[in-house]
Amino acid sequence: MSLPTNPKRSATATFRSPPMKKAKSQAVACSLDPKNGLHHHAADDAVFDSDDPNARGFIAANLSRKKATPPQPPKKLLIKLHKGKPTLPPNFEEDTWVKLKSAICAIFLKQPDSCDLEKLYQAVSDLCLYKMGGNLYQRIEKECEEHISAALQSLVGQSPDLIVFLFLVERCWQDLCDQMLMIRSIALYLDRTYVKQTTNVRSLWDMGLQLYRKHLSLSPEVENKTVTGLLRMIESERSGEAVDRTLLNHLLKMFTGLGIYAESFEKPFLECTSEFYAAEGMKYMQQSDAPDYLKHVETRLQEELERCLIYLDASTRKPLIATAEKQLLERHIPAILDKGFTMLMDGNRIEDLQRMYSLFSRVNALESLRQALSSYIRRTGQGIVMDEEKDKDMVSSLLEFKASLDTIWEESFFKNEAFSNTIKDAFEHLINLRQNRPAELIAKFLDEKLRAGNKGTSEEELEGTLDKVLVLFRERMCKKDLAKRLLLGKSASIDAEKSMISKLKTECGSQFTNKLEGMFKDIELSKEINESFKQSSQARSKLPSGIEMSVHVLTTGYWPTYPPMDVRLPHELNVYQDIFKEFYLSKYSGRRLMWQNSSGHCVLKAEFPKGKKELAVSLFQTVVLMLFNDAEKLSFQDIKDGTGIEDKELRRTLQSLACGKVRVLQKMPKGRDVEDDDLFVFNDGFTGPLYRIKVNAIQLKETVEENTSTTERVFQDRQYQVDAAIVRIMKTRKVLSHTLLITELFQQLKFPIKPADLKKRIESLIDREYLERDKNNPQIYNYLA
Repeated sequence: MSLPTNPKRSATATFRSPPMKKAKSQAVACSLDPKNGLHHHAADDAVFDSDDPNARGFIAANLSRKKATPPQPPKKLLIKLHKGKPTLPPNFEEDTWVKLKSAICAIFLKQPDSCDLEKLYQAVSDLCLYKMGGNLYQRIEKECEEHISAALQSLVGQSPDLIVFLFLVERCWQDLCDQMLMIRSIALYLDRTYVKQTTNVRSLWDMGLQLYRKHLSLSPEVENKTVTGLLRMIESERSGEAVDRTLLNHLLKMFTGLGIYAESFEKPFLECTSEFYAAEGMKYMQQSDAPDYLKHVETRLQEELERCLIYLDASTRKPLIATAEKQLLERHIPAILDKGFTMLMDGNRIEDLQRMYSLFSRVNALESLRQALSSYIRRTGQGIVMDEEKDKDMVSSLLEFKASLDTIWEESFFKNEAFSNTIKDAFEHLINLRQNRPAELIAKFLDEKLRAGNKGTSEEELEGTLDKVLVLFRERMCKKDLAKRLLLGKSASIDAEKSMISKLKTECGSQFTNKLEGMFKDIELSKEINESFKQSSQARSKLPSGIEMSVHVLTTGYWPTYPPMDVRLPHELNVYQDIFKEFYLSKYSGRRLMWQNSSGHCVLKAEFPKGKKELAVSLFQTVVLMLFNDAEKLSFQDIKDGTGIEDKELRRTLQSLACGKVRVLQKMPKGRDVEDDDLFVFNDGFTGPLYRIKVNAIQLKETVEENTSTTERVFQDRQYQVDAAIVRIMKTRKVLSHTLLITELFQQLKFPIKPADLKKRIESLIDREYLERDKNNPQIYNYLA
């Protein structure tokens, strides 16, 4: 068969000089012969023979004439076209389709075809060039539909074995893909012209997918059986069996390519997943402990993620993981915490706690974990704080507990700020459980660490201890113990003391630490005053010999309030005090000195039959011992009359001298308590391995009065927080009744406080003009800007 072509045009012409006539040109016409193909009809050309003598003469004459005439302009060549149109052979479209249909059938039937692909491609191109693409597309679509329908119908009633059936479906799908690609390569010109230029017409590939989707929906048995087989395979894999993941991948890609993945597969798949993990979660929670269960959950989630990467569609990842997390984690959060959180915390299981935190964060359950942490700290810490028998170890136990929590917070909870605040709040609750007892023990612990004599402790270790204690300490009382260390010269390191104050300043504000800083200034100033006193004329001329005295001049308000105690001092000490007072008032006129005898301490030289000793004692102990220079035996009443010391303090002083480890005096009768009719004698048999012996008096157990006043002193340190809370509330509310103000203060202040103390602070703020009482109702306060 000859292929029609567009008519081509051409022309030829030859020129001879004589007789200067222009040869006529005639176009070559093209006509289509259906049998013999293309034929060319050319016109005869005019040709002159140059061997003719007449012609030669004519040429010579013409040349001679040419020299005489001017050159002529060039002649134009005129080409006339043959306007005949080529005609298509009869039945051209039908004949061409017969060949194309034969080729398509051969492709679907997997048989060879006699016509090569190049001729088939040319045939499609010819039909498209002559505007026959629409009919061709419809014929191809109809032919494909017949074969696709037959292929899917052949799957109905196939093997009851689901795996075998899935392989048949996969082969059918793969065949369709290969066949449509082959058909598309033959009809590529149709795809690139007709399909592209016509709206609402699918490409040949999409047309094949649409036909497959249509007939798959018309064969619900095939579709349902395929989905069921896929779900069974995935469930088998979850149960630990090996499955053909390539098969799963191919079939799920088929669903995706057909556009029915979400509706036909994903929806039932997620339902089956939910049922599977709901049952498994219940089973494993009953059979395993919390750490093992969390490991199992972590493994399951990783497996599901791998499925999404290997054969599931990417769009399934999010709902699939969410379904697994809900059934394995979210439903069991309370049970996991009840069953295993305390065990993990007690065992300091960093890795397991980290796993718990990571998994809980995936289901937004960190708040439950934070509350469990708070409850654990309060419950465990209460056992430490409320056990009065272990008060001695309370602070060290709390520090160890806090250190373990800090490690867990850093490594397991990834330094979550909310968890850090939870730990701080829980410890603040613990410190306030027993009113002020924990605060006292913390202050004593800190006092021991800062006191001199802690050998083997480096500056770095001491600094680390201060940091740890500060977390517990916060705004707790420390002024009293610092005063003792400074007055007795027992501080391990002034630099460490100042470092602690700097930390407290950062933690509690400058208002809290300005008194502590003032105490250091007083100590430094006292050194200068003592040096100046020693160089003064009063000291050189009036001081009694054999006595050295150092005086600390303390500013009222910076230091703890010491109760005034009267005592009859030896004559030498009275003289020394009077001379110093004269010197000081002459230098600082307008000031008043008040001697705090309860805070004084001395070093006495004592001669015992077994050797001389130096005794480091308090001023009260000194006064008592000096009486025995003039008497061998004294009754309790004699000592009381001779010293003028208050009864309770005198009993405590005599206990330290006659009933403690260092017994400079002997009591008759023997016993731990001092009675009114007891007698005391100088202990001639006293001996000791050291030359200087310390008789503890200042560091004795606190008196009942000191314990009673602890609450008041702690409140004094906290009054700035109370004032700030009152001002903050009133600044926000502007006008507030007394009852509502007290209620809000109890909610904001996290330490125990009496309503009477709050009322005192309100009155103080009224005096300082931060607040005022309402003129019409004294129970209502107004904020003054």
